[in-house]
Amino acid sequence: MKTFDTVLVANRGEIAVRVIRTLRAMGIRSVAVFSDADAGARHVLEADVAVNIGPAPARQSYLSIEAIVTAARRTGAQAVHPGYGFLSENAEFAAALHDAGIVFIGPPAKAIGTMGDKITAKAAVSAFGVPVVPGISRPGLTDEDLIAGAPEVGFPVLVKPSAGGGGKGMRVVHAAAELPAALASARREAASAFGDDTLFLERFVLNPRHIEVQVVADSHGNVVHLGERECSLQRRHQKVIEEAPSPVLDEATRARIGAAACDTARSVDYRGAGTVEFIVSADRPDEFFFMEMNTRLQVEHPVTELVTGIDLVELQVRVAAGDALPVAQDDITMTGHAIEARVYAEDPARDFLPTGGTVLALAEPADARVDSGIRAGSVIGSDYDPMLSKIIAYGPDRESARRGLDRALADTAVLGVGTNIDFLRFLLADEDVIAGRLDTGLLDRRTGDYVAAQAGDDEFIAAAAYRWLHSWADAGELWATPSGWRIGEHAATTIRLRAGERTDHVHLTGTPTAATARIEDGELRSVAASLDGDRLIVTVDGLRTEYLTAVEDHRLWLAGAGRTIVIEDVREAPVRADDEHSGDAEIVSPMPGSVVAVGVEDGATVGTGDVVVTVEAMKMEHALSSPVGGTVELLVAVGDQVKVGQPLARIIAATEETK
Repeated sequence: MKTFDTVLVANRGEIAVRVIRTLRAMGIRSVAVFSDADAGARHVLEADVAVNIGPAPARQSYLSIEAIVTAARRTGAQAVHPGYGFLSENAEFAAALHDAGIVFIGPPAKAIGTMGDKITAKAAVSAFGVPVVPGISRPGLTDEDLIAGAPEVGFPVLVKPSAGGGGKGMRVVHAAAELPAALASARREAASAFGDDTLFLERFVLNPRHIEVQVVADSHGNVVHLGERECSLQRRHQKVIEEAPSPVLDEATRARIGAAACDTARSVDYRGAGTVEFIVSADRPDEFFFMEMNTRLQVEHPVTELVTGIDLVELQVRVAAGDALPVAQDDITMTGHAIEARVYAEDPARDFLPTGGTVLALAEPADARVDSGIRAGSVIGSDYDPMLSKIIAYGPDRESARRGLDRALADTAVLGVGTNIDFLRFLLADEDVIAGRLDTGLLDRRTGDYVAAQAGDDEFIAAAAYRWLHSWADAGELWATPSGWRIGEHAATTIRLRAGERTDHVHLTGTPTAATARIEDGELRSVAASLDGDRLIVTVDGLRTEYLTAVEDHRLWLAGAGRTIVIEDVREAPVRADDEHSGDAEIVSPMPGSVVAVGVEDGATVGTGDVVVTVEAMKMEHALSSPVGGTVELLVAVGDQVKVGQPLARIIAATEETK
């Protein structure tokens, strides 16, 4: 058995932490790399050695081949694990490591190059008899070529970048009139994400399911698959919930799709771990088509590890060191069921716009696998992908795994940063998800039905009790305590709170162990409350709830009873006449990012809903439209870096005189 003494992990976040965990178990010294923005990140603290490789922008740090090769040489690393994203599928990076005498824990550069170009990939696997989706896929296709060929492919068509992955640059187009704009947008996003704007078209399979197969190949001619994963729950082609095995495949189809995945690997003399992605029609689950091969570890690899009992990172390391695979195909079985949910820094109630901030406090489940890259104190900015962690549950069958994941998400909280956790629980409770009736459009269809969790009366009382308890602690002397004592009826302590659109007064009277609470002029509730560090215990009318708490400015974060609520302490509103509203409007940035497109000229006339500015944040484009008709006053230009809430354009509303 061979191995390495030192391995550098050329990544960040949860995947870097996860790889370091296996390296430690194997007795291998780990080296982390980090940008200026990640100096205090979790992966940096958990590695044996850490090297700064540049400023926050990824192109100057995590995407700098020179910086990472230099770091590997400085630390004596014999091999580099790329994780996923960044340089993990970069043939130039693999070649640079080879030239430096450092082993790349991944496939040969030639295999990366072939599979990294979806056009050449389709040609390679077709030669091995692997079925592919009909479409137009030759190098150098212009917009005119694609527009001319689309009717032959048949609408709806899927516009896909030849390079990259993660759904970036992909567009579903239902009619010929929509295609030119979709091509322009897809080319811009592909160029920004991958440095290559080459596009091709595929027929969009109706009611498609996204099923992928995990393969591993060694340098001794052995190729095996470790079963499939169902990845159909996606938003904008980005996976959100994944599971293994797929609930739609029967044993015969499972064997055929596994064999096709192994043939895909053989078509490029593959080595290491990889994933072959197929599209399967929900209407004809026995029919599948090759989409692409990801020449790296996948985000969702933990579900495969849980049902097979095999550590994929360890296999990657051993294969890269020259070992033969320790298992044959007949040795691999899938037992039970595993489901994974990705926790993102995003706001589902605002079209999943990226969020950010400092992680003030963190709660993670004890009865599930957690792959996380954050800790209390982590700063979530806009420089990198918004995924924070993954929660993975395992059970003897699919339903027990689904229920286990829901319980685990109820026990997960990231205070200080808005997340999609509540939306994930909403999705897991969907009747089609429960039944396994999945397709890649299901999540987007359900998004409009989602309503964000709203603060209830008990949470308003809990937030008021938290402020009240701190008043007791800060009182210092008997006469300053906020008990409301006086001769006659006790006076109440009144606290004004706001959560979302709701603003109410909470009146508290008594002592923390025996108090009453009333919201506005509502019913009287009995309350007892205590604080233990960042834990708030509140009993309202006999019902006890424990909350994890954190405070940021005037905002209190409360995580308890399976959800996280933010309640703001607000001053009384001043009494004054309302200002006259002019009707003019500002377009402000809903997140930190950069301006990638300006759709109109300064001084132009726009109508309600016209796109004015497009901002890119965390590798996603967000088109911002005018809320009113009028004349545009631009405040930014393409390339500008913008902050949350920064005005991007001002719309001078049209009047009767200007119409």
